[in-house]
Amino acid sequence: MNWFRRVGRREWLAAGLIALLMISAVFLFWPAGSPSGPVPPTTSATAPSTVKPSGTATAPGSTFGVPGEPVTPETMQDGLPRTLDYRALAVAAAKGIYSWDSRSSSYSDVYAKVRSWWELLPDGSNPLSVLVRELEGTGVTAGTFTALADQSARRSSIAESLRCDLELAKVQEYPAPWEGLHVCTVIVQVVDESSNGRIAYAAPVTVMVNCPPATTAPSGHCAMVAFYATAERIVY
Repeated sequence: MNWFRRVGRREWLAAGLIALLMISAVFLFWPAGSPSGPVPPTTSATAPSTVKPSGTATAPGSTFGVPGEPVTPETMQDGLPRTLDYRALAVAAAKGIYSWDSRSSSYSDVYAKVRSWWELLPDGSNPLSVLVRELEGTGVTAGTFTALADQSARRSSIAESLRCDLELAKVQEYPAPWEGLHVCTVIVQVVDESSNGRIAYAAPVTVMVNCPPATTAPSGHCAMVAFYATAERIVY
């Protein structure tokens, strides 16, 4: 009887050891969860919190293209194309949001430019408080812009990739609430320059564009109704 008990205990101990080893193996080889947004590098105060290091590969399936009519000075309004091409509008807005020069502009000028693009919706779903929050998400505030001007800081950007609507997994899961509302995420390559040096990085911007036939859209062209630059708001 004692022998059977000893054997039983040995079998249970062996089984427990095997189970422990299997669990350890699962945790060892299980892939780490993907982050919800790019991991911010350690950069200067001018860089936003959603940046990716320059040279980071674009996600598979990302595309970049601006179809439609060429943009000419006659088709521009307040720095954005007056167009029905929501993709072209999203790209232009993303580049404009990440472009300024403190040598010739104040923070009020930067805000006024972006504010002129932000068309308020009648239901109040895109208040200007969101604009302020997201503009600050790009790494500039009214409080820091003076210091940036003392350093002759300027920012420029070019569009690297573009995904819109069903090209975005989140939009597949949660479609736009009405026809004519488009969701685009643009990755822009940004260069921040100042008397202290130069830094390059990639930053995502999600731009919401409202177009006909939406009843809330302007007649004959699209309008930006929101953008998101903070990490938790980017649509992928």
